[in-house]
Amino acid sequence: MDYFLIACLLLVAALLAAGHAMLHKRDPRSTFGWIMVCLTIPGLGPLIYWVFGLNRIRTRNWKIHERDSRWPNPSVCDWSPEVTAASHFHQENFAALLNLSDNVTRRQLLPGNCVTPLFNGEQAYPQMLEAIHQAKNSVYLSTYIFESNVTGREFIEALATANARGVRVRVLVDALGERYSFPPARWLMRRKQVTVARFLPFSLLARGFHLNLRGHRKIMTVDGKIGFTGGMNIGDRHLIADLSKKKSVVDVHFKLQGPSVSHLEDAFAEDWRFATGERLPATCSPELFTTRGYAFCRGISSGPNEDFEKMRWIINGAIGCARKSLRIMTPYFIPERPLVYSLNMAALRGVRVELFLPSVNNLPYVNWATRAYLGELLQYNVKIYYQPAPFVHSKLLLVDDVYALVGSTNLDPRSFRLNFEFNLEVYSEELATQLKNHFDQTRINSRELTLAENQERPFSYKILDATAKLFSPFL
Repeated sequence: MDYFLIACLLLVAALLAAGHAMLHKRDPRSTFGWIMVCLTIPGLGPLIYWVFGLNRIRTRNWKIHERDSRWPNPSVCDWSPEVTAASHFHQENFAALLNLSDNVTRRQLLPGNCVTPLFNGEQAYPQMLEAIHQAKNSVYLSTYIFESNVTGREFIEALATANARGVRVRVLVDALGERYSFPPARWLMRRKQVTVARFLPFSLLARGFHLNLRGHRKIMTVDGKIGFTGGMNIGDRHLIADLSKKKSVVDVHFKLQGPSVSHLEDAFAEDWRFATGERLPATCSPELFTTRGYAFCRGISSGPNEDFEKMRWIINGAIGCARKSLRIMTPYFIPERPLVYSLNMAALRGVRVELFLPSVNNLPYVNWATRAYLGELLQYNVKIYYQPAPFVHSKLLLVDDVYALVGSTNLDPRSFRLNFEFNLEVYSEELATQLKNHFDQTRINSRELTLAENQERPFSYKILDATAKLFSPFL
């Protein structure tokens, strides 16, 4: 009788867990997978689902968003005819994209910004360190990887010096990303009295063991006046001048000045409060909203805590708005079906679609899965270019040489569904021209992949690529 009662309880638990997955999981593949886990592994299956399958982050972080709207909309956002007369989003296609972004993001597009691209650590790190050295009130830094090598220690020393002179220094490092070097940079910062926290440390309690949900954002703000964001982590790997290094990584970061710095600071403050419970004071001041340039910018936070799958919608929306050209650079390209359709439809509409991928990838299995998708893009005249070594980690999207989307998001399921990402959308002729020139120079130095070359791969390669493609949702 006792065994029968236990069996009944296990069956009820399995049915409840499977029913919960069926009602709350959006992806049918994920739903089916969790239902099978719950029903085929007696007792343990439902436990695995309740520990690993529930998104406890969405509810908790959304409440923080509601309570933490501390940055008022500046008066410069009163869209006067003088401010908007020359803006490109009055064109039909970009007006539609602006409306989409307005509806799925929590922040306004702000005028009066200056955005400067910084290529590799040689350009980015000196400016970031100089900003820390000049800080008077606050330094907020969030990154996925913070290495403890020479570059990392240089940042740690600058942060410690700023902290010692009374600057409010807060550093947020991803709990998995910090394990890329030893000793962890967090240990070194704590020895120097720098306030540092981990994003989603591993735990079987509270928020769960979220190994897949990572803080992938790269944000730094100083005094609420200068911001840095993009795809670059902190470490020696982004210094590429020394060609003898085998693991160099090419990347581009962006320096931001103007009202949209408040978006970076807002995103950091939300993550910091989520990680530590501390509510950071706002650093609003009239000087913050002084016009610094002519770029219209909006910071976009995306992640499993958001109601909208923002980057899916905005990227596909931006592709749909292209009329002349679409240029994309990404290190990890594992497209979902809607993205494949969007790229092919743009090419069929007469848009010149160019996709720039690294010829050398630090994750070989991602490269295998990527190759399995390229044939159907080449078939519809999407241009694909392989960039030479070292590994190119840049994430750029440019539409009609007008609209740019830059930041931390890769074009893969992990960035769209699992990672906490931060991106900046920019309407700026100056930045668009700089990025166009970068794409043009990259094309000259890259090798174009042809449909014939892709089809003539050895049979063993095709099998390897097709096998890796089966695991695309999990890569």
